[in-house]
Amino acid sequence: MDYAKMRAIAEELGALAERLQGAWSVEIGPSGPILAMMCPSKRHEGTVRRIRNQLNEQLPTTHPGYVCENGPEVEHPAIGRMRRPDAVVIPESVLDEEGLAVDATQVLAVVEIVSPSNPDNDYGEKLREYPAMGIPRYMIVDPRTGTIEVHSAPCGNRYSEKDPYIFGDRVPFGPWAVDTSAFLRYGRD
Repeated sequence: MDYAKMRAIAEELGALAERLQGAWSVEIGPSGPILAMMCPSKRHEGTVRRIRNQLNEQLPTTHPGYVCENGPEVEHPAIGRMRRPDAVVIPESVLDEEGLAVDATQVLAVVEIVSPSNPDNDYGEKLREYPAMGIPRYMIVDPRTGTIEVHSAPCGNRYSEKDPYIFGDRVPFGPWAVDTSAFLRYGRD
């Protein structure tokens, strides 16, 4: 199925999701459009907020006009993918444009917080798709294990560089740094 048809189906699913109870997300993965219920925990959302706030403090210096936000879809029609990262670094101006998705060529970095119910999505499909989309940096934060992976240097459908960290580290993420000392693991105080 071509991307235009998949995108049309995804938009129909998105309209349906607006009428359903709960929070829903639509993505286009390897098998086409997916409608999934989102149940992010408070710790998941707290980690996203901490990362977003830290990057937004640094972006005016390193990349004026860019912001780190959660919510925008990222799409790459040529490879037939649309994803909704937990956080994405994009030009602030794209948030005022018409439409639902940001073109992947405008994305400097994405962040995913691993959910307990579907870790393979972040470590599998997205780890192949984000470099194929040409996204320069991908951070995977895993509150299940207290670990972080920073992937960079996209080459085809993989990143050629991977740097591991643990909660508590100051994590280099391209020209930025993320202090993870306040990150919390799932199921622990």
